Amino acid sequence: MSGAATPLKVGLSTTTIEPALTGGRFDGIGVFTRALLDHLPGAGVDVVPLSFAPPGGTQKLSAGRALPLSFPVATLGDMLLPSGAYLDVSRALPAGANGGKTRLDLFHSTDYRIVRMDCPVVATLHDALPISHPQWCNPKWRRLKNWLQIRAARKAQHVIASSHYSVRELVEFFGVDERKISVLYHGVRAEWFDAPAPAARDATLAQHGLQAGYYLFVGTLQPRKNLERLLDAYLSLPPVLRAARQLVIVGAPGWRSAELVQRLKAARERGENVIWLDRMTDDEQLRHLYAGAGAFMFPSLHEGFGLPLLEAFASGVPVACAHATSLPEVAQGAALEFDPLSVGDIAAAMTTLARDDGARARLIAAGRVRALELTWDQAARRTVDVYRQVLAA
Repeated sequence: MSGAATPLKVGLSTTTIEPALTGGRFDGIGVFTRALLDHLPGAGVDVVPLSFAPPGGTQKLSAGRALPLSFPVATLGDMLLPSGAYLDVSRALPAGANGGKTRLDLFHSTDYRIVRMDCPVVATLHDALPISHPQWCNPKWRRLKNWLQIRAARKAQHVIASSHYSVRELVEFFGVDERKISVLYHGVRAEWFDAPAPAARDATLAQHGLQAGYYLFVGTLQPRKNLERLLDAYLSLPPVLRAARQLVIVGAPGWRSAELVQRLKAARERGENVIWLDRMTDDEQLRHLYAGAGAFMFPSLHEGFGLPLLEAFASGVPVACAHATSLPEVAQGAALEFDPLSVGDIAAAMTTLARDDGARARLIAAGRVRALELTWDQAARRTVDVYRQVLAA
């Protein structure tokens, strides 16, 4: 229905995928933003990518046009100016056919960078982690950042959450009105369902010293990802199993990861079958790494959604994940769940995925079905439905 209606002109926040700010590395929010940028046009939207300028000016922008003000300046204006003031987004847009202003129907913020604008604002808020679990976040400027995020969350005309678990957090910790929240699951790209060419996959594995069949984790190294316990569980496995299956950690170092990095390096120096790949920005090579895995392990203590689960499901890899926060909701029984606080439970899941062929086959089949239910095309169509509901209100 939405595809047959008049196309909407929607500004999409692309700040999270600006190379000048990310170094080319996308986190989950960046993957989400890129997916919307690619798939919203197919759902009947004229997408206008817009970014808050990074330090040093607009010449560094490449993902989107520069918004009229930087985020700090726009936020300051929100705080000091009367409630009727707003950011005139039209200044960032090319002139219309008759030289007049071009207007957006709506602006979609893909993270907490939300300010009042000259059009309705929809915001996707992924979690309330800095407030719900401050011990897992960088303490620098924490109080100020939390205060700003709470204020920002309440400015949006409508909020999109990526899971029902996230709704509970947004209501409790951000004070968002539950009546203006919609739950829209993320998706997975179509290419994840296609097995890579064996020669290309094997070349990638050889490049990184990998042997097919390893345990794989993908994500930033940070406390909530619970990688210390995953490493402990792996090291507790029988030597014959560790010799047969490597533990492969793919992810850049994040806040408070120095001790974990040292442990990973020390394990490698002792001859343990542990591989850490900290620079993986090539999407095709990442698909090769999933395709070469024997099992995907996701022990995270907190996720607003957990995109790597879908990538593993679509890749035909059996998955074990933490029974925590949004992960059971996303997996819907397609993953072997474990207690993330128990090293023994994690190790038992690793053993099952290595030795129980029947369980592996069931999980692979269930994962593929679950991934097919959650594609970015579907997510884009449902997002457009939310846009139209907001505009019709």
